[in-house]
Amino acid sequence: MQHNNPIIVAGSGPAGSLLTLYLAQHNIPVILLEKADSLPIDLRASTFHPPSLEMLADVGLTDDMFAKGLKVDKYAYRDRRTNEVAEFDMNLIADETPFPFRLQLEQYEMTHIVGEKLKAFPHVDVRFGHEVISVQNVDGGVEVGVRTAKGLDTLKGAYCVGTDGASSNVRKSAGIGFGGFTYDEKFLVASTSFPFEEVFDNLAYVNYVSDPDEWCVILRTEKIWRVLWPTEPGDTDEKLLSDEYIQSRLKHLYDKGSDYEIGHRTLYNVHQRVSETYFKDRIVLAGDACHINNPLGGMGMNGGLHDAYNLAQRLVRLMTEGGDHLAEFGQYDRQRRELAVEFVQKHTIENKKLMESTDPDIQQKRQAMLMETAADPEKAKAFLMERAMLNCLRDSLAVQ
Repeated sequence: MQHNNPIIVAGSGPAGSLLTLYLAQHNIPVILLEKADSLPIDLRASTFHPPSLEMLADVGLTDDMFAKGLKVDKYAYRDRRTNEVAEFDMNLIADETPFPFRLQLEQYEMTHIVGEKLKAFPHVDVRFGHEVISVQNVDGGVEVGVRTAKGLDTLKGAYCVGTDGASSNVRKSAGIGFGGFTYDEKFLVASTSFPFEEVFDNLAYVNYVSDPDEWCVILRTEKIWRVLWPTEPGDTDEKLLSDEYIQSRLKHLYDKGSDYEIGHRTLYNVHQRVSETYFKDRIVLAGDACHINNPLGGMGMNGGLHDAYNLAQRLVRLMTEGGDHLAEFGQYDRQRRELAVEFVQKHTIENKKLMESTDPDIQQKRQAMLMETAADPEKAKAFLMERAMLNCLRDSLAVQ
């Protein structure tokens, strides 16, 4: 059974790109709509966890990504005051996954690789400068309202998948609530080419650095070092993004005696939100359109990729075999939304609370716990299985 109408995907980020490529490889017609005039190149997520790499390998992306990215098999939790380091070796989970490492690669590299591959599929129509502004269920399909430079247009499809980010017009148009909260402070990310590994002993490529006065995350991508800090509520965006402010934060991290070369800089609000449902009839959500969380632990983009892979398999079945889409999407909602609420939200909130504590005693106990865990192979493996999202993904797939 092949549906006459295509699947319409709104948004060409990681989730939308993976979903579209999977459908393309299974001969499903797709229209991919992106409101930008080209694929963005910006500083967003950069960590791909092992189960995500398994899914990306299934669609033939990992070789190209490995050629560009940085494989990281160790990451660390550092105490800035005592210089104690709890290092976790991901080789401990080599018997659980073919990819016992994180891949550090800017997410735009992945979407650009997919963009090139999609050109080989005549049944995939990628349209830039097309912003989805409305979507509604109609008899046996969907109608999608689109804004372009030439005006408004209406497209018809079998299903519409909203992967159009945290401000998703698909979600809003479908009337789906987005419960949760937004933190008072914003997160600032700045990149630099300075070789931090030459001035900090035992520096891993991914480091969570605790400090009652100023916690941060220091990580390496394939190109640069990135540093993430919390900011003070009430400070203006102009101040937080200024050279003077970013230089002061970098010099507090390590005073090298001169100014840093600053590459990208990004300031963003931090949310913890999950949609009240992941679908409404033939309108389905994936990625940031239905769940967003703080970035500590790198679970946001990866969760979106897991959504997309799960949903893509269901859409292929529906388009080729028929069946009850409400049953398929209902199980998708149970597997993915409950996971977002019970695991991703819980752990990212806890990660932030631990990092930002201003009580030295709490910081000391946290570091002692992490060091004890890292030193015990059995405990360390259990920790890695959880933080690498292997356990939660397996548990979610068991949900009927």
